Amino acid sequence: MKDSLATGIEVTASHLVTDDMSPPHLPMKVLSTPSMIMLMERTCLESVLDHLDAGESTVGTHVCVSHLASAASGETVTITARLAERNKRRLNFEVKATAGDRVLGEGTHQRAVIDTSRFG
Repeated sequence: MKDSLATGIEVTASHLVTDDMSPPHLPMKVLSTPSMIMLMERTCLESVLDHLDAGESTVGTHVCVSHLASAASGETVTITARLAERNKRRLNFEVKATAGDRVLGEGTHQRAVIDTSRFG
């Protein structure tokens, strides 16, 4: 890990909600909870990639997120991830998903920095 991997790193990413992000059991096409969490995890991962050494990556270890509102297929969802705490190899993020002025979901996500050579 580089010294630049420090609390306060914040990234915002926008994603178009597509039909395949919708739960199959609903009659309307809306962003599912697993898809929202996947976008949050991806944003957290991407926020720290430039701060990792060669051969390092991160994996998700914990998610605590509330899904508060819906977003229809075709809407743009904005994910914000902020590194709130770093404890050795554990990274704790605050995450939020919005669509316009609506908060779709928010919570925390934890990731661990790993040595990818151990996955062989």
